[in-house]
Order: sequence, then structure tokens, then C-alpha cells
Amino acid sequence: MKQETIEQVLKFRDDRNWRQFHNPKDLAISICLEAAELLEVFQWSAEDVQCEDKKDKIREELADVLNYCVLMADVCGLDMDEIVLEKIKKNEEKYPVEKAYGSKEKYTELKRD
Repeated sequence: MKQETIEQVLKFRDDRNWRQFHNPKDLAISICLEAAELLEVFQWSAEDVQCEDKKDKIREELADVLNYCVLMADVCGLDMDEIVLEKIKKNEEKYPVEKAYGSKEKYTELKRD
């Protein structure tokens, strides 16, 4: 996410003096609630797992999840780029290409040497 976008999310919050209501617990709850709304888009979608006709709703709910993630990172003093890159590095160790390529198995189930 671009720094300018993050700053706009924080400005929106600050312009309304909402930071006072944002603590890690409530933001975590909000992330889960918005993620559930995103999941609801796919409820009863049967074979249409892409939900092409629901892209607008997916965009809206995904934006809500991301906005709350920005707010959570800010409140916790975390750099979003840094934590995402650290997680990618950890996942690269758990899921080496030569073992995980084309596999949906969890890292604990991948073939061992």
C-alpha cells in the first residue's frame, strides 16, 4: 500500500477525532467483522467461486478490511511494509519453492528431505 494512501486513511480518522476509540482489541474485532462481511459475499455462491458479478461488493469489503489493518498497524506502531516483508521471508522458509510449488498442503505436510 502506498504511503500516501496510508496517510489518507489516518487523516480520515484524525479529522474525525476517532483515534481515541481505536485500541488494538477493538480494531482486531473490526478487522474480523469486516472480513466476515467479505466472506459473506461468497456465501451460497456454489460453483461461482470468483463471484464476477459481485466485484463491487468485494472491493468495498476488502477496502474496509485494509483500512482497519492500516489503523491497527498505526495504533501498534508497526510499519506495514516491514511486517509484510518479514512474513514473506518466514513463509519462504516454511514453503520452499521446490517443496511447495503447485501444492496446497500446509507446510507441516510438505514432503521432507
